[in-house]
Amino acid sequence: MIQKDQRWAFHQEAAAQSGGNGVTRRILAYNEDLMCVENTFETGAVGPIHSHPHTQITYVVDGVFSFTIDGETHTVRKGDTMLKTDSVPHGCTCLEAGILLDIFTPMRKDFVE
Repeated sequence: MIQKDQRWAFHQEAAAQSGGNGVTRRILAYNEDLMCVENTFETGAVGPIHSHPHTQITYVVDGVFSFTIDGETHTVRKGDTMLKTDSVPHGCTCLEAGILLDIFTPMRKDFVE
């Protein structure tokens, strides 16, 4: 498992955790102010609408997703990014299996407790 303030965060050391039905989460490098998280989605997996007190940028590494942010929905693909400011409701459905890379500020303490 990757530890807070770990300078080198090798993927093979990042423990795969269940993020819900069809979603696998890996906590990558992080400190108090910033966190990088990889989420692997199976086709049909849903990230339910939710909000949190963190600003989040999501980068689509691979796959196709239907994303809703603050009531607006778009289809996103490899290379697209989305900005979700703190407390804005957002969620997604995976249309084609893929990977999302999330950057949070500050870090998501609830992910490592």
